Amino acid sequence: MRMILAAALASLLCGCGATQPVVETHYRSHSLQEQGDLRVGEYISSQWSLQTASYWIEGPEGLVLIDTQLLPSALRKELAFARDVTGKEAKLAIVLHANPESFNGTALLKELGVPVVTSGPVRERIPAVHEKWAPSLFKQYWNGRYPRELVLADSFGDSTRELSAAGVTLKAHVLGAGSSAAHVVVEWEGHLFTGDLVARDTHTWFEGGDTTEWLQRLDELRALKPKWIHPGRGLPGGPELLDAQIAYVQAVREEVTRERRAEHPSADPLAAVEAKLKERYPGYAHAKLLPHVVRAEWARQAPRPRP
Repeated sequence: MRMILAAALASLLCGCGATQPVVETHYRSHSLQEQGDLRVGEYISSQWSLQTASYWIEGPEGLVLIDTQLLPSALRKELAFARDVTGKEAKLAIVLHANPESFNGTALLKELGVPVVTSGPVRERIPAVHEKWAPSLFKQYWNGRYPRELVLADSFGDSTRELSAAGVTLKAHVLGAGSSAAHVVVEWEGHLFTGDLVARDTHTWFEGGDTTEWLQRLDELRALKPKWIHPGRGLPGGPELLDAQIAYVQAVREEVTRERRAEHPSADPLAAVEAKLKERYPGYAHAKLLPHVVRAEWARQAPRPRP
């Protein structure tokens, strides 16, 4: 494991297992204890860029990258870290969902000659998400070289299939909506790389998803009986991360329902729900991501007009 810390805080990235520091700058993880396999490495970007996690799987002929970071500057750090640890180059990258933190490194990787792929349903949704976020995020992250022009990953198809590169064969599961409108989950030797379907001790980016379907996706992942979960934020853990994420999604639904049914509704009901969730998850990072899932769940529970 390699760490570069500007300041180590006493709080944890994880709620179980070994102590994991929340860091002000990026975090590099390459240990059997944290990743469950020495062939897996993880790069977590700085808190400034939302502590986005991306991974590599090492094969005999190179590396398969899982997700491509929010900022190309962070992706360059990951590539340098992976090269330093393994002495190998990336041969393929897989985008897990249509969020900027998953697809923004596509242009850089293609410039470097690395193929980047995702499912047809995820690829289809990327342009609208890029158009939605690029103007504001470019202003915030211009010095991280936030991409103004969209470069799309290639599609490997619309159904679950095996992908092979770098001497590695893995299964890319094509899934429906969850925390995003469509997902890919990578399965490899008992490891699941879930993207934002799972986060560890942090609120997650919610982009066009649905909590009912999110719970269904998590049940589908549990049915795969994984040994290790590699989340979109935070360090990996066992299947208990799925249980924790299910409880979190259920908590969002419960607090929205409670506020909607309150005898004396709050003056600002959405803010009230957010406050309750912060009370229930006081150690969770990135509370600024909460409004997206709360607004979506509030809309989902809105009374439907009778036909």
